[in-house]
Amino acid sequence: MTRIGFDNEQYVKLQSQNIRDRIAQFGGKLYLEFGGKLFDDYHASRVLPGFHPDSKVKMLLEMKDEAEILIAISADDIERSKRRGDLGITYDEDTLRLIDAFRGIGLYIGSVVITHYRGQAIADKFIKRLELLGIRVYKHYIIPDYPSNVPLIVSDEGFGKNDYVETERSLVVVTAPGPGSGKMATCLSQLYHEHKRGVRAGYAKFETFPIWNLPLKHPVNLAYEAATADLDDVNMIDPFHLEAYGVTTVNYNRDVEIFPVLEAMFRRIYGESPYKSPTDMGVNMAGFCIVDDDACCEASKQEILRRYYAVACAARQGLSEPSEVRRIELVMNTLDLTPDDRPVVGAALRRAEETGGPAMAIELADGTLITGKTSSLLGAASACLMNALKHLAGIAHELPLIAPGIIQPIQHLKVEHLGNHNPRLHTDELLIALSICAVTNPMAELAIDQLDKLRGCEAHSSVILSHVDADLFKKLGVNLSFEPKYQAKKLFHK
Repeated sequence: MTRIGFDNEQYVKLQSQNIRDRIAQFGGKLYLEFGGKLFDDYHASRVLPGFHPDSKVKMLLEMKDEAEILIAISADDIERSKRRGDLGITYDEDTLRLIDAFRGIGLYIGSVVITHYRGQAIADKFIKRLELLGIRVYKHYIIPDYPSNVPLIVSDEGFGKNDYVETERSLVVVTAPGPGSGKMATCLSQLYHEHKRGVRAGYAKFETFPIWNLPLKHPVNLAYEAATADLDDVNMIDPFHLEAYGVTTVNYNRDVEIFPVLEAMFRRIYGESPYKSPTDMGVNMAGFCIVDDDACCEASKQEILRRYYAVACAARQGLSEPSEVRRIELVMNTLDLTPDDRPVVGAALRRAEETGGPAMAIELADGTLITGKTSSLLGAASACLMNALKHLAGIAHELPLIAPGIIQPIQHLKVEHLGNHNPRLHTDELLIALSICAVTNPMAELAIDQLDKLRGCEAHSSVILSHVDADLFKKLGVNLSFEPKYQAKKLFHK
């Protein structure tokens, strides 16, 4: 079984209490910049086995009566229709999705702040749309020479020109659809306005990674570097914390580089800085909830290898730079990692070599490796999925679960009516066919009942999978990677 390395229940309790303590430190009002993903932090759940993807939301629900959500979105991102890579939706659409999601679980949405605003027409349309939906909207403007010109920034001509966001609760969580949305500037602007109104308020930052009280080269922290290869983020020792306290902690380059500027801003707002280091600003308690370090190390190494293959495939598709691949290779070299350290890779490649066609492998929770090959009826991904379900259900490999009379009409529909050149069943079509057969075949129903057991399993394909197959495995919670090559030598791939 997959080893649990992280105590999620303890994390929710510790994290909630630490945020309450920080609120009290500032006299009852805190602006908390929330980095990363709130609802679906799958990176954290992969590198910290036991961490629930919605842990941050559960933590906020512990404080629902004290918290309100403020969403920041950049007018520039609205104008250029920037999209979330994981969901494929634009940032403005994701803002509406986030509002619905927060409201759906009972969290209070205070308002939306449009940052980097300079009268963009598309941003104005979005503002009008939000207002028609009954959502309060505020505008924050571009400040010349931000963040270097501190005297201008912390003045009536800088933060003072921004709208003051009316807030009601002691904890204001500032989140965004993605990075570069202006969360930190929104928090600092609010501190300036609160101070002018005689309200004592504080700022803190909640970033899960890097984990400040783990070693610099710990696999969990190195997995964060691999995950942010496109951002040039680098973990480093926090020199300000080391100088102030004589204690070694880990932060990342952007926070370390910006800290002197933040410290100067704090001094102009408060008269003194409440923090001596970037680490001081954080409230993350994840490092205290690791209960099996070896399990987290192994999971993180697998994540680094998955990131390597993901970026290599993106580079093959022209969607990322080769330099990103090299950055992850440096991380792998630090831990002496090679693709051989991912068992499903060797299993898939050996099966492909044996059969002379695409193949796939899945590693089950008990370490069993299941493979699948390409046939006239099924693609390699579908075959591997079927074989895994049969194994988990204790069904003999040679026993057919889907009657040919079910497969053939689907193939006929695909080729003759829908214009597909590939008659083989994709994974979603396989599961539909299996579901149809389950009506009359108890063994097929038993196989379907095993799907939940695939969550958290590792898988690798010898070729780049179609979006249909890749998305299906993602929905099943399978940690998938594939070789950076296509099955067919052509220029256009669906």
